[in-house]
Order: sequence, then structure tokens, then C-alpha cells
Amino acid sequence: MKFLLMSLLISSTFAILPGEKAPGFKLTNHEGNEVSLDQFKGKYVVLEWYNEGCPFVRKHYDANNMQSTQDKAKNENIKESVVWLTINSSAKGKQGHIANPKEAFKTIKKENMLASHLLLDPNGSVGRAYEAKTTPHMYIINPKGQLVYNGAIDSNSSPNPAVIKSSKNYILEALSDIKASREIASAKTKPYGCSVKY
Repeated sequence: MKFLLMSLLISSTFAILPGEKAPGFKLTNHEGNEVSLDQFKGKYVVLEWYNEGCPFVRKHYDANNMQSTQDKAKNENIKESVVWLTINSSAKGKQGHIANPKEAFKTIKKENMLASHLLLDPNGSVGRAYEAKTTPHMYIINPKGQLVYNGAIDSNSSPNPAVIKSSKNYILEALSDIKASREIASAKTKPYGCSVKY
């Protein structure tokens, strides 16, 4: 069985801005199945870039903030529903690399992830298409396939988990704006974290 089947439908040389079409992709998930962005048309999709060794990722996972955000996002009472895709773009030999679906399955269990899928992007093609800079780097795609959010998970770039409670969670605020049929107040923010290990 092929470890990875991935094809980019759109390539990008510049950062993708809210309002632009999100690049399509097909990646292998933690169960060894192919997952395509196209299969979630008609839903909101949250993308999260992940590297388990990054202290900024650890800030959110060890404090249960990322899992809580995943849960709240997926259970937000939005008509079109929300899918959460966590993507690992760490290359072989680099920090956070996940070698195969079996390792990804162990990771999703160990982290108590509530993402819909943990996707493997070891050659970094999807990360580069989205101009993903950091772990975590977050995106929201609307049911029409357009990017509506690009940036950080929250408003405080400290790696200290103690700041989470006083931080503005940009993902949950964006989904709240969507639910209320409002324009997203902070559609583009500066992502923070470790550089993606391409």
C-alpha cells in the first residue's frame, strides 16, 4: 500500500489571503486512508499545522487547549458543520516527523486529539502550497472552498501555557462570527510558533 498519495490542485508562490481559493490536496490519514479536501465541500474546514516536539504545540496540547478548541469547533452549531484537519509537514529526519499511518494513529491517541484526521505531508507540498510558516499555523476554509482565516490560534505568542486563559482564541472567535453571520473580525493574524520543519 502506498504510504502517501498526494496531489496539489493549485500551487501558490505567495501567502494565501482570506477570500482566495484554498489549494486542494489529497493526503494519507492516521488510518492509512486517502483524505481529500474536496470531500468536505459544503462544510467549514479548520487546518492546523502540527509538530509534537515544538514547545508552542506543547503549550496548547499539554494544557488541553488545542483539544478543547478542536472539540468546540467541531461541535459549534453552524449549519454547514466543521471538520478539523491536523497536518504534519515535518520532513524525514526533522523534528516531529511522523513516518507512517501507524505512528500517526499512536500520536492521535497519545495527544487525545479530537481532530477529524491527522494527515501526513512528509514532502511538505501541502504546507508550502498554504505557505504554512509555523506550528501551529491555523486556517479556516468556508463551504465554497475559500480561505476565510489565516494565522495564529490565539493572541499571545508566549510558549507559557499560563497565558492561554487571558488570550483571545482566534479560531473560536472566527467560528462565532461565522455562526452569527458576521464578517470575521480578525481574518488575518500573525502566526507564531516553531518554523515548519520542511
